[in-house]
Amino acid sequence: MKMLNKLLRTAALTQKRGVASSAILSNQPLPSAGPYPTGDPYLFCVYHKDEYPPGNNKMEAPSPGNGHDFNPSNPYRMYHGKMIPGFPQHPHRGFETITATMEGVIDHADSAGNGGRYGEGDLQWMTAGEGIVHSEMFPLVKTDDNNTLRFFQIWLNLPAKSKMTKPSFAMHWAPDIPKYTSDDKKATATIFVGQNEYFPGVSNTANLPPPKSWANDKANDVVLVHITIQPGGKIMIPKAKESNVNRSLFYIEGGPGMLVDGNSIDKRRCLTLDPNLDCVLELPSHHTIPGEFLWLQGKPIDEPVAQYGPFVMNTEKEIQECFRDYKKTKFGGWPWPRDDMVFPSDKGRFAVFDGKESYPPLQKEEEEEKKDEEKIMEISRIRQI
Repeated sequence: MKMLNKLLRTAALTQKRGVASSAILSNQPLPSAGPYPTGDPYLFCVYHKDEYPPGNNKMEAPSPGNGHDFNPSNPYRMYHGKMIPGFPQHPHRGFETITATMEGVIDHADSAGNGGRYGEGDLQWMTAGEGIVHSEMFPLVKTDDNNTLRFFQIWLNLPAKSKMTKPSFAMHWAPDIPKYTSDDKKATATIFVGQNEYFPGVSNTANLPPPKSWANDKANDVVLVHITIQPGGKIMIPKAKESNVNRSLFYIEGGPGMLVDGNSIDKRRCLTLDPNLDCVLELPSHHTIPGEFLWLQGKPIDEPVAQYGPFVMNTEKEIQECFRDYKKTKFGGWPWPRDDMVFPSDKGRFAVFDGKESYPPLQKEEEEEKKDEEKIMEISRIRQI
């Protein structure tokens, strides 16, 4: 944080002197494994990319995992899963998890009885608040094709006043998530999170943050955007609505030679950007593959952070309280029949919240048609009797 403030002060002084400055404050390689470096208000950011093979009729992988499989050199990882990859039940307190998907599906279950299967561009937002237990499993639902999975998992901190809020769960289906496409169709931006308008004609009124989220206040200028640029395409990230935000740009897919503010960058880079300057991203036309970025932004909460594994509070004393509370209450217990909860392979995408089931818009129509057909068949069977 101190380094970022120093960089911002240097950039401001350069602008004041009338010297042309770059929007890039720092440029470093992305880690080969593990989470990406993030600034306040973010705690954690990881890009999952797993080329899972076809599954069996139990949605399992060909061989069991070792319980801690994070090997970046393999085509896929089992993580903490045994036969189905993923993360069996585990607790959280004091922050929010935001899971933004591109390909594949994820099964969610939690101690509040919420659950669902989502992916293919959906966004899931869970506020851990005072404490929740959840599982995130990656069932191999396809038996005749690969089960490619790509998504971002982001941990967004909660301010002290909101850390003990009631847990909440929200599912935002892909059709409801705002998307920007350039006039030449060569650049797109998926606005997973962001209430302020950064792209012309695109506003975000559908997938709003939970009430107690740091992202709920527009003045905090929280942004989570996935950008894809085809060869010959370009897109501009306008200067921030608020000058005191942290702005990071992760170049996650693509080859060397992508232009950021006119500077050619290598593949797999982490950039810190000056939020007070526009920044143009451009992929020269001679390239043969697209480039992809994750843009994270937000005003710092600027409070002490005490973290131990899945618990994030403000003091070490509060962390100890987390352990005591979890040992005593299990944050509501686990209402599901298995720790690595998965749903039937033919279930499709759905969400259960407060006992009510919902579906993506198109799938909802298909589910209703399926139920109507089942009713007709049942009536026909009764008449035959």
